[in-house]
Amino acid sequence: MKEIEEEVMKFGISSIKSAAAILGLGALLIASPAHADRVHIAGKQTTFYAVSQKYGVDVGALIKANPNINPLNLYPGLRLVIPDSDSGASPAAAGPKALSKARAVPLAAETDLKTVEAWGKTFNYDKTLQVKASAYSSAASENGGWGAVDYFGDPLKLGTIAVDPDVIPLGTKVLVTGYSHPGLPKRAFVATASDKGSAIQGNRIDIFIPGSQSFVSEFGYQYVQLYLIK
Repeated sequence: MKEIEEEVMKFGISSIKSAAAILGLGALLIASPAHADRVHIAGKQTTFYAVSQKYGVDVGALIKANPNINPLNLYPGLRLVIPDSDSGASPAAAGPKALSKARAVPLAAETDLKTVEAWGKTFNYDKTLQVKASAYSSAASENGGWGAVDYFGDPLKLGTIAVDPDVIPLGTKVLVTGYSHPGLPKRAFVATASDKGSAIQGNRIDIFIPGSQSFVSEFGYQYVQLYLIK
């Protein structure tokens, strides 16, 4: 009988210790501050600048935290890691474990935002267009015998593009993105629709690039994204 009582007492003490351990762990979990790295889900008009303003983080830190994302190619559903506003450290550097705790925080009223950022500047735009682009030089054979001038008689220069006026009115300023050529600024540049040509119809543009015909011809045909800026 005594042995049975001792076994019961051992069982009771063991149960009490287990319960205490569980309660202690629960208290520790409650007492520990919860922290989760943030992830923002991009919408239709999301820009790095708008997200940086929303969360109070530096644009440079935001770009560093998302090294595989092109700031000029943000699309709905894209996941942006938001770095800590105090340290500027990238949560991505903490590894998969940290990212697994991330929570999505949608940007409020972001559909009302129509801005795009390039070269540290923010531009307001009316709409975007994806167009097929080619390039032309100042050679007379490429300018209908009119010389190296645009439709208005002004000298051709970097930032001159030829358009179909029925699609993009002459005089419109656009931010050109998504191209690749050593004769153009990297990633983006502002251009003015100040020229046109018989072969430029519909969603087409011709980009003037300074240099020889052979150098300019390296551009070929590329699909680029235009932001019609205000």
